[in-house]
Amino acid sequence: MTQTTAASPVKRRFDGKRIALTCVLAFGAFTMIVPFLWMILTSVKGPGELIEFPPTFWPKEWAWSNYAEALDAAPFATYFRNSFIIATGHTIITLIFGAMAGYALARIPFRGRELVFLGFIAMLMIPTYTKIVPQFLIVKFMPLFGGNDILGQGGSGWLNTWWALLIPGGLSPFAIFLFRQFYLSLPRELEEAARIDGLGEFRIWGQVYTPLIKPALATVALLTFQDSWNNFLWPLLVTTRDDLRVIQVGLAVFRQEETTQWAYLMAGSTLATIPMVLLFLVAQRYFIQGFTNAGIK
Repeated sequence: MTQTTAASPVKRRFDGKRIALTCVLAFGAFTMIVPFLWMILTSVKGPGELIEFPPTFWPKEWAWSNYAEALDAAPFATYFRNSFIIATGHTIITLIFGAMAGYALARIPFRGRELVFLGFIAMLMIPTYTKIVPQFLIVKFMPLFGGNDILGQGGSGWLNTWWALLIPGGLSPFAIFLFRQFYLSLPRELEEAARIDGLGEFRIWGQVYTPLIKPALATVALLTFQDSWNNFLWPLLVTTRDDLRVIQVGLAVFRQEETTQWAYLMAGSTLATIPMVLLFLVAQRYFIQGFTNAGIK
């Protein structure tokens, strides 16, 4: 009885901390969910409700026709296709070449390896938008493309082509860094046993080590797909053709100089968000495990 009485205050304090932590996390989750709820509910409001002040959170009437009218306003099927092709292409390129680079930095000893790795770390510190102008100049003056000569003069290079949309964003230093950390965590005995069995470097990478880092593959794939799917500025700069537009650029059709069609814009944004939500639901277990392991290492 004495032990039970002594343990009760400790248990109450523990329960109090758990309740407080749960309330804080619930409030944080609520603040993150509210913008998405506002977007979805705005997408089904009628034109009259959007100009009311103060604005109402819950629609008075559900205008589901906003989705069909938004899709008819522009060739969004083409925009969705382009975004999916670009995001999938970036993801495949990053998974293959990023994993190769990470494996080389982690498992293959060569002179200057640490210096190369420090170079990738330095690249992580460069803001994305400071690289826009150099990348644009490289794309525009790409030799022997788009009418350019061997010196990159006289034409448009990769502008208004799939090359400009796929190649520049195909690999990121963060992906290489993450792969390197996972490859370093694997036991060296696997590599030694594979070499005794006569496996070459590519087979060790592809058949022995890479199948063991599924959390890293899922994490990099999800982050790369999301970043590419939501990219707006780069496709806007390098393309002017309507058949090469992506979904994020296409949504700008609802924002005009004098007014914004909020219902259609929110409907299009909701449809553009669905693929990312589904992708996260499918890969969330590996995604969370990948970030947890990376943080521990």
